[in-house]
Amino acid sequence: MKQLIYIYFTNLLAVASFQLGHAQDVYFTNGFRVTELTTNEAIVWTRLCSQEKPNPIIHQRKPKVFRHPINFDENMPTAKMDGAVEGTEGFVRVLLESDGKTQKSRWYRAKAKEDFTVHIPIKKLSPDTEYTIRLEAKAQKRDTELTMIDGSFRTPPTTNTPAPVSFTTSTCQYFWSYDDSLAGFKTYLSMAQLAPDFFVQTGDYVYYDKPGPSATSPEKARHKWHAINGWPSLVNFFRQTPTYFIKDDHDLLSDDSHAQTEDYGELSYAEGLAIWKENVPMKKLPYRTLRRGQDLQIWLLEGREYRSANQAPDGEGKTILGRQQKEWLTQTLADSDATFKIVISATPVVGPDRKNKTDNHANAAFQTEGEWLRELLSQHENTYVINGDRHWQYVSQDSITQLIEFGSGPVSDSHVQGWRAGKQPEHRYLNLIGGFLGVVVDHPGEKPQLTFTHYDVNGNPKNAEVFSVEKR
Repeated sequence: MKQLIYIYFTNLLAVASFQLGHAQDVYFTNGFRVTELTTNEAIVWTRLCSQEKPNPIIHQRKPKVFRHPINFDENMPTAKMDGAVEGTEGFVRVLLESDGKTQKSRWYRAKAKEDFTVHIPIKKLSPDTEYTIRLEAKAQKRDTELTMIDGSFRTPPTTNTPAPVSFTTSTCQYFWSYDDSLAGFKTYLSMAQLAPDFFVQTGDYVYYDKPGPSATSPEKARHKWHAINGWPSLVNFFRQTPTYFIKDDHDLLSDDSHAQTEDYGELSYAEGLAIWKENVPMKKLPYRTLRRGQDLQIWLLEGREYRSANQAPDGEGKTILGRQQKEWLTQTLADSDATFKIVISATPVVGPDRKNKTDNHANAAFQTEGEWLRELLSQHENTYVINGDRHWQYVSQDSITQLIEFGSGPVSDSHVQGWRAGKQPEHRYLNLIGGFLGVVVDHPGEKPQLTFTHYDVNGNPKNAEVFSVEKR
C-alpha cells in the first residue's frame, strides 16, 4: 500500500522544496520524477535549484479562458518573472531501498549548459516491488551536509501476472490557468488521492506560445518548465507517481508546429526539441510500448518529430507517425497477447474535431492515414485510444470501425474552450470541463475488466465506461 502523503497542506508553498536536510543554496524546488519505469529499469529526472521557493505570483489575471496575466512585461529578466526558479550547479545521487537492501547511484553533476537538469539511470530493479527513493544533493563535492527529497514507486509486474493496474492521464496545462493559488492545480491533488500506479502526460505540458512570458527565446522556454514544475501539487504528485510523457506542439514551439515550422521569435524547432529532451529523459525512441502485467499493454505514440507539414495535400505519403513508427505499431500490436490494449496519442484519432482544424487524424488534412490507423486499431480486440490536445472531456466511437476514444480534457476548468457544436452522434460522453482520466484494470469474478472514468478537477467521477472479457 502506498503511503498517502497527498494531503492538502495549509500552506503548500511552505513545503515546496520538501527538504529533509539542508545544504546552502541547493534545493529540489522543481522536485523529481521517476520516468520510463519498466520491471527492471527507470530514469530519474531532477533539477538543482538555488532558491527554496518559486518567485511569488504578483500579476493579476484576465477573467477569460486561459487566464492570461495582466500587464505582464515580456521583456523583464526571466529571473524576475512570476514562478521563476533559478538553477544552480551541484551534485545529485539516488538511493533506493527495498526489503532492507539499498542501491546507491554515483554522484551526477548538474551543469549550466543542461539547465541544471540531471538524468540518473536506474538498473537492476525487481518486478512488482515497492521501492523508497531518496535524492541527495550538495553544492560541492567536498560538502558533507546534504539536501534531500524522498518518495516511492512500485515496479510493474511481469507479463504472466494478472495484476490490478491503475493509472491517470491529463493534458493541456498552462501556468496561468492554475486553479489553486497555493498548490497550482486541483487536478494533481485529486489524482494523488487515487494513488495511481503511474501517470501519462499526453502533451501540452507547457504552452510556449502563450504570454507570461511567450517563449520567444530558449531562456523563456526553459522558464516555462521551471515555473510549471515549481507548483507544489506537481512536485508532491510526482514524488509518489512514476511518469511517462508525450510531447505535443505547444511543448516544442507553437500551435500546430512541426519540423518545418518557422522559428517562434528566437526559438527554433530544434532548440524546442532539445529543451524537451532536457526535461523528459528517454532511453531511445520517442515512441514506445509499456507492458503492465498479463492484462494491459500501452502504446505511446510520437506525433511531432516525423510528421508532414499540415498544409501538404493529403495522400498515401502524408503522415503524422512516419513510416518506421507505423511499421513498429503494426508489428507490436500483432505481437501482443495482452488482454487490453490502449494506444495513447497526443492528438485525436477518432474525434470528432472542428472542421477548421488540420493537425490530427480526425481532420480531413490527414484523412488517409487517419482511416488507416483507425482500421488497424479496430482489427485488434479490446483496443482503445486515449488522446490529449482537446480542451473538453469526451468519449467517442467511430461509426465505421467502432473504435472508441477517450479524451481527458484540460487540467483546469479555465482552460476549457474550442467546442461549441454540442453532442454529436459519435459522442458517448461529452462535458466541457477540466479534470483528468482514470483507468483501472481489475478482476472481479476472475474476469479481466477495464474501466475508464472521467473526473472533474475536484476528483468527482463524471462518467465511467466498463469493458470486460471472459477469463483467459
